[in-house]
Amino acid sequence: MPQQMQELKTANVDVVVTVSYPAALIAKSSGIPTVIATGSGDPVATGLVASLARPGGNVTGLSDVATTLSTKRLSLLKEMLPQLRRVAMLWNKGDRGMSLRYEASAVAAQELGVIVQPLGVREPDDFIEAFDTMNRARPDAILMVSDSLTLLNRRRVFEYAAERRLPAIYETDSLTREGGLMSYGPDRREIFERSAALVDRIFKGTKPADLPVEQPTRFLFVLNLKTAKAMGLNVPNTLLALADEVVE
Repeated sequence: MPQQMQELKTANVDVVVTVSYPAALIAKSSGIPTVIATGSGDPVATGLVASLARPGGNVTGLSDVATTLSTKRLSLLKEMLPQLRRVAMLWNKGDRGMSLRYEASAVAAQELGVIVQPLGVREPDDFIEAFDTMNRARPDAILMVSDSLTLLNRRRVFEYAAERRLPAIYETDSLTREGGLMSYGPDRREIFERSAALVDRIFKGTKPADLPVEQPTRFLFVLNLKTAKAMGLNVPNTLLALADEVVE
């Protein structure tokens, strides 16, 4: 990736749009004006920007709101499973942005009285160990933090959750449409539309340092009723009423 970024700089690329923390970090070091679309965690905590209001460098974009979202995801799991006490959290511990998101989720869980089973992975083979850990100490549910590693292995998580009849919540609505049980997160259409608007302003001469980092305003709760029925889960009507989209 560093080599690719240098090639883009040599080609006089005006703006790079990133969808992960590693990509954003490398883009920042290249000096190319950068718009964070998603997947970078808290840009202040990771050092990508000096502050949301005054980024102060070549990076701007949209910020993560992990703490708020984590609390909501856990509350949705608890709505599905009132006796929820133990949640397994899967995340890429090799990605600082995703580790910070996991930490925010863990804090939110503790505040809700939920025990966290941390399952950090760094490569595909680590999922085998994560599944073995859950077999030895069964959680009540799963929360998967989304990044390139977990997304590439999403079907393994879908299949494990289905076989063990474990409710699972994801961060991206596309995962629910593919077979995951439910998801809650920012509307990706809005994220990329607003990222495009920031790119437009940079094209017109505004420096990234002068463009405040924005936050998502639209969030989607998607529920896959077909998956719920296959797992033998009884979805409360209150949860169905909250869904922005129900996959049947």
